[in-house]
Amino acid sequence: MLSLREVSVRYDGSPALTDVSLDLPDGQVLAVLGPSGSGKSTLLRAVAGLEQSTGTIAWDDRDLTGVPTHKRGFALMFQDGQLFGHLTVAANVGYPLRLRHVPRPRRRERVAELLALVGLAGYERRLPGTLSGGERQRVALARALAVEPRLLLLDEPLSALDAGLRGRLAADLRAILVAAGTTALLVTHDQEEAYAVADRLAVVRAGRLVQEGPVAQVWQRPADPETALFLGYARVLEGAPAAAVLAAAGVGHAGPATVAVRRSALVLAEDGPLSGVVVQARATPDQVRLVVDVDGVGEMDAVAGSAAHPGPGEKVRLRADQDRLSILS
Repeated sequence: MLSLREVSVRYDGSPALTDVSLDLPDGQVLAVLGPSGSGKSTLLRAVAGLEQSTGTIAWDDRDLTGVPTHKRGFALMFQDGQLFGHLTVAANVGYPLRLRHVPRPRRRERVAELLALVGLAGYERRLPGTLSGGERQRVALARALAVEPRLLLLDEPLSALDAGLRGRLAADLRAILVAAGTTALLVTHDQEEAYAVADRLAVVRAGRLVQEGPVAQVWQRPADPETALFLGYARVLEGAPAAAVLAAAGVGHAGPATVAVRRSALVLAEDGPLSGVVVQARATPDQVRLVVDVDGVGEMDAVAGSAAHPGPGEKVRLRADQDRLSILS
């Protein structure tokens, strides 16, 4: 198990990471999620031993202070893959095994196992330049897994790919890590990628750990309004607007509330308790996405079935789905 206790990093006297404490159980994937400049990559580099830090970074209760990167038993994978362009796929994947003087027959066998695991069986003789971006990242992942690291560190591994490919490869990455039984720490700014790959989330902001826990728990109960908006909630309501939406969802709440609302929390319904006027309407293959000026609430996102055709200026009624709301306070 990886354990961090009050880990801090400073650059030229300025704090980049401050008192971060968290645990990563064996066999699980932790996504460190945060905007650019939040300190998430600094955290990964500190765990790898690439940044000088204070506090304690330990593996199975062994303090790793002073242990150089190459002796920690960790593997790193970066967003550009860093493959050797002049080596074949097999030679790239087998490179760390060759450095460890693994006999050639076993090396060849292990490379075949890994390429099958990442869905690239038969690619042994290809050169990286002939592969797509997603295929190159699969080769980089196979190489990182070659020596069976006790911890795999992934620094924005999918960020260089287009959105569609990134989504598909995120699901594949999750399946590969689970199949290999690999403990991994993933750094990303992409919420969807984190949700697809990880068991646990750690949200970092301005160098501090804001929230950490199982993915579903963090998503359902954000620590504060800023975290809720970063995680993908559409709006945060307070006071009378919050009370109106909670009442429409049939949720009782004593006193003032702060409520995070997902984009699909309000749904068009003929007998809905909320009323408003459509400001914008955009059809998608599955539904119609609306912006509605809701009486007593203000402009809100809402959805309607694909058969509905409300247009700007049309009066509508809405219901609220309590499963798509989060009471922050």
